[in-house]
Amino acid sequence: MIHPTAIIEDGATLGAGCIVHAHAIITRHATLGDGVVVHPFAVIGGDPQDLGFDLSRPSRVVIGARSVLREYVTVNRASKPDGATEVGSDCFLMASSHVAHDCQVGNHVILANAVLLAGHVTIGERAFMGGGAVVHQFGRVGESAMVSGLARMSRDVPPFVMAAERDEVVGLNVVGIRRRGFARATVSELKRAYHEVYTATGNLREQAQAALAAGSYTSAEALRFLAFLEGGRRGFVRRRRGTADAAGDAG
Repeated sequence: MIHPTAIIEDGATLGAGCIVHAHAIITRHATLGDGVVVHPFAVIGGDPQDLGFDLSRPSRVVIGARSVLREYVTVNRASKPDGATEVGSDCFLMASSHVAHDCQVGNHVILANAVLLAGHVTIGERAFMGGGAVVHQFGRVGESAMVSGLARMSRDVPPFVMAAERDEVVGLNVVGIRRRGFARATVSELKRAYHEVYTATGNLREQAQAALAAGSYTSAEALRFLAFLEGGRRGFVRRRRGTADAAGDAG
C-alpha cells in the first residue's frame, strides 16, 4: 500500500505487502523486501553524507523483509561503487534513527529513537541500541549486545555484552541471552569466556586468542564471542576501573 504524497522514485524495488506512509521517500537506489513498513518522512536510499561522493556512482540500500522504519528514519546508500547499505529482516528502526553509508545491520536489530550509526558500522543480529546511542565509523556491535541510551561507542562492542556511557562494558547481557533460549551449558560458557578476557589485565585480543588456542570452549556462541575479539580495527569497550561486574555474574 502506497499512501498519498509518498514518493517512490522510478527504479526503486518494493516487495509484496510493503506499506509506505505519507511523505516517505523511497529513492531509485532502494530495494525493500516483502512486508517492509516505512512511516512518514523517512528517506530510504538517500545519497551518502560524504562531501567527496560522486553522485553518479552506482550504489544502493537493501531493507530486509518485515522491517519497520518509523518517522524520519534515514538510511543512506553505500559510498562504494556497486556497494550496498543493508538492514536485515525483522528490524525495528525507531523515529529519527540514522543508518549511514555502507552500514551492515543484522536481522532482528532494534535501534531506538535517534540512534546514530556512522559510516561502515556493523551491527550484529538481535542487538539493541538504546535511544540516542551513537557508534563511530567502522565500529562493530556484536550479536545480542545491548548498548544503553545516550552511550557513545568509539570502540567495538563484543557479542552478548552490555555497554554504556563512553566505551564502557557493564557485563554480559544475561537477560537477552536467556531470551534466545540458549542451553544452560552455553550460558555458562559465555560467562566463563567473558570473565576470562575481561577480569584479567592485558590485551583483550591476545587474551581471546589464548582462550581459543586452549580449546576449552565448545559452544558456537562462546567461540563467536572470542573470535569477535580477534578482529576489528577500533579496539574494544573496557570495564570501568575499580567497579564490580555484578551484571556478568547475574543468574
